Amino acid sequence: MEAIKLAITGGRVIDPAQGIDRVADVLISDGVIQEITEGSSGDVPSGFESLDASGKIVSPGFVDLHTHLRDPGQEWKETIVTGTRAAAYGGFTTVCAMPNTDPVQDSAAVVDDVVRRAGADGAIRVLPIGAISIGQKGKQLSPMGELADAGVIGFSDDGNPVTDDNLMRQALAYSVDVDLPIINHAEDKKLVAGGVMSAGAVATRLGLPGAPVEAETVMVARDLHLADLTGARLHVPHISTLGSLVALRSAKECGVDVTAEVTPHHLTLNDEWVYGLNGDVPAVVSVEAYDTNTKVNPPLRSREHKEAVVEALSEGLIDIIATDHAPHAATDKVCTYNEAAHGINVLETAFASVFGLVETGKISIQRLIESLTSGPAAILRKDLGSLKKGFSADVTIIDPGATWIVEPEKFESKSMNSPLGGVQLTGRVVTTIYQGETVFELPVEASVGSGAGK
Repeated sequence: MEAIKLAITGGRVIDPAQGIDRVADVLISDGVIQEITEGSSGDVPSGFESLDASGKIVSPGFVDLHTHLRDPGQEWKETIVTGTRAAAYGGFTTVCAMPNTDPVQDSAAVVDDVVRRAGADGAIRVLPIGAISIGQKGKQLSPMGELADAGVIGFSDDGNPVTDDNLMRQALAYSVDVDLPIINHAEDKKLVAGGVMSAGAVATRLGLPGAPVEAETVMVARDLHLADLTGARLHVPHISTLGSLVALRSAKECGVDVTAEVTPHHLTLNDEWVYGLNGDVPAVVSVEAYDTNTKVNPPLRSREHKEAVVEALSEGLIDIIATDHAPHAATDKVCTYNEAAHGINVLETAFASVFGLVETGKISIQRLIESLTSGPAAILRKDLGSLKKGFSADVTIIDPGATWIVEPEKFESKSMNSPLGGVQLTGRVVTTIYQGETVFELPVEASVGSGAGK
């Protein structure tokens, strides 16, 4: 077959891994990056197809370190097919699949099955995460060497934190041998004690049991001490509290090998969204309250904590953004707040929701793109997240001036559990290219408006 050649012309190329931020052309040949030109003359090399990116941002394909594909075992919520299509629509070209499937990804056989089917049916790259313990039950370590050989990129029991201190120490120690990170859900469930949202004024007003923020902080602190003891790589998922940030900063200053992620929803939403009015606080609690689409773990925090994680991401204390995309069927959310499942559908809204922080000057566009590309790629230690010559041609093109209304019923995902339904966002992924082939292209009429942006 003739090599596919594509010239993406006239866009603002932002590649933090190479320190590039300029108007240029990106040349792709046979699925890999051939060159980023010094400028854009408008000329297309002979034999290349042209894609005009004028007025748009050209970024490396996004990398998500924390995705739930629900496959195998919960295909009514999501599948590899629908989850990877949703990811492509959100600008992601790589997703790391959490192991809380049925069966759990705690054996090479299950991991091999996910890898095989993702390669055959997925729209983008899927990298599996192996379980820390057998069945994610926190009793016996998984065969970590076997899982590493099968291709996992780390180990996690996801929403089942490893509570046994000695088992966690052993997991960290064994992970050193395979040089892969441990990703432990940061939550002391005994401290949560049945809380369904973050403890505070909103929980009290709504009469909902609250979970103290310290339930996260004490687990983060424990894991940091054990990572220091063992010399292991620790990755803290979905960090959300001031106390956790204090512990993280101290550990990094002491040389602990730790990285951390924050989700789009913890950066942009707070516990007031539980009122069901897009963050507005009502004079009188109405029928819109108890929006189950806001129920997530860790829970949405107060404004103080939200602003703290934004600042921490901006300065680099928090390393990356990861979606924690958690699709659920309608039956999991059309119920009382106490009964509702934890989780928010995120992949298709991730970039645009956080782009609002760029517009308000709270984070730079370069830092935002870094946290979605070269940052997670560095944690994975893989040749991803950059437009370097010879790297896979994974490219995301963004219209920073496009405005659009979130319509969960039109998601590519099987699920619609997003609290952003009806919200207008600015900044939209318009094209996603994976290994040199276009896997998503937004129809022109899909945007409310567009412009050159910042």
